[in-house]
Amino acid sequence: MRSFLLSFFFIISLFPGRAAELDSVRLSLLTCAPGSEIYALFGHSAIRYENPVKQQDWVFNYGMFSFKEPNFVMRFVKGETDYQLGVIPFRYFEAEYAMRGSSVYQQVLNLTNEEKMKLIQLLEQNYLPSNRRYRYNYFYDNCTTRARDKVEESIQGKVIYPENKGIHTYRSILHEFMEGSAWSEFGIDLCLGSGADKPIEERQQMFAPFYMLEAARGAMIHRADTVVPFISEETQIVDATLEDEPAFPLSPMTCALIICLLTATLVGWGIRRGRMLWGWSVLLYAFQGIAGCIVAFLFFFSLHPTVDSNWLLMVFQPLPLMYLPVMIYKCVKKQKDPFHWLNAACLTSFILLMPFLPQEFNATVLPLALSLLMVSIGHLYIDYWKHR
Repeated sequence: MRSFLLSFFFIISLFPGRAAELDSVRLSLLTCAPGSEIYALFGHSAIRYENPVKQQDWVFNYGMFSFKEPNFVMRFVKGETDYQLGVIPFRYFEAEYAMRGSSVYQQVLNLTNEEKMKLIQLLEQNYLPSNRRYRYNYFYDNCTTRARDKVEESIQGKVIYPENKGIHTYRSILHEFMEGSAWSEFGIDLCLGSGADKPIEERQQMFAPFYMLEAARGAMIHRADTVVPFISEETQIVDATLEDEPAFPLSPMTCALIICLLTATLVGWGIRRGRMLWGWSVLLYAFQGIAGCIVAFLFFFSLHPTVDSNWLLMVFQPLPLMYLPVMIYKCVKKQKDPFHWLNAACLTSFILLMPFLPQEFNATVLPLALSLLMVSIGHLYIDYWKHR
């Protein structure tokens, strides 16, 4: 009840009282530069409300969430994360991004008084306790698309965006903003499937804040009697530079090549000795199984877009992790193990088909797949000579 009353009085305070006051009200699209945290790598969008007469300056932010919510990590992996609309004074918003080292760009929306009132009402309605939460989706329904949709809903006409001549996919856009964050790029590439590599239209590209910024710059509002620019003014209201944070010194590719070289050495040693080094085999198969559990869970159970079409399931499967005790038992008993045939067949098929599959793979996957293949072939070779 207390939350509802606070929302009610806040909403009442926003309503402009006179036409002259409404003339002075400005509503703007804010675009924030990327930060260093993984959830901030792609930037952020919000809507700013300025009323000089009432000395009000608020930011409506559709990107509010809390790590403290129950089962946050599991819900996020499953695609069941709820974000919400928050409202904070602009001075706090500005200070947060300046301290983070992220620049902020403001694009003043070219709205009529009626459209301003409509947008204010839509935002106020969204801020009611019963409406402010929504099911977040990082491609289809996020802080940027929510802000865009509310602005479009308030306009008495249609917004026409400039045609983007480049061919983009969800993955290619993500890669643009992950330059210099090789480990984040590797992790996201492991999760996304072939659906992330299909060309997307201009409107779909606006899930990324800076693609929305560029689209807004060239957009036009087509009303019944006039055509006007979507943006009346653009300024950089926070000028900041993101400081480089110390990163892990080795890239994913470097680590994968080290693993591949070490695996080749140990497998060669094992073949000469007639006995595989089981500690290394167990480590690699455990990694394959753990990565497989993540990929399989996303593939079969997650609601996130594009993760249900991931061909990496041919490489990273849960089976090695679950089968590991049986594998060790068969080795101790000196019994043939068909698992190595199955694993080698899957890995060989993937490596041969990799250039032809409808999915863009992180280059790091190839040396990892070769490492796993070498281990399986080493076990098969030794099993053959032992039981010949």
